[in-house]
Amino acid sequence: MTQPDSLVEAVANCQEERVQQLVREKRAAGVPANDIVAECNQGMIELGSRFARDECFIPDLMFGGMIMKTVMAELGPGLGESRAVQSVGTAVMGSVQYDIHDIGKDIVVMMLRGSGFEVVDLGVDVAPERFVEAIRQHKPAVVGMSVLLTTCYKSVTATVEAISRAGLRDQVKIMVGGAAASEMLSANSGCDFYGKSAVDGVTSPAKSLPRMKLLS
Repeated sequence: MTQPDSLVEAVANCQEERVQQLVREKRAAGVPANDIVAECNQGMIELGSRFARDECFIPDLMFGGMIMKTVMAELGPGLGESRAVQSVGTAVMGSVQYDIHDIGKDIVVMMLRGSGFEVVDLGVDVAPERFVEAIRQHKPAVVGMSVLLTTCYKSVTATVEAISRAGLRDQVKIMVGGAAASEMLSANSGCDFYGKSAVDGVTSPAKSLPRMKLLS
């Protein structure tokens, strides 16, 4: 349960002005940027949990993601100066090739970071080769693909095949999510997980990491 009038609660309630006010107050008080982001990410996790309980809706998740983007833009310069937060693992995220939508992906990215993952966000319209390069460079435990358009189904399969051809398939767990994703797409393309919601986007990779079992 979140504390009333806390930054976590303000984010979970999508109270944009209150979030901005509390962020300014914390910055003025000398609270490290990473600590402020951690609180905001916990608010996103709470928002996602409420969505899973049917207590809020997709537009709320989208608005929460937009609030987080604003917070990150404001805190960005100070993040490098803050103390490092211990990571429980690395995740690579991206919208598949030819899909230019990012809101759903961004929500999952924020929630993963709030759960302790270090996330490499490749953005949108990500070619299979870029996923392969990111795996080689960052050695993630999880690779997540977002797909909003049914016309991009082939991009999901092509990405999994590219990872396999590169000899990296056994090194990562692969999940797919988004409006066009389904259990069938996940199975047919060779993914390990299907994330029906943003909450699944956190709990699914958590199952593959012993240190994150508490989230599953």
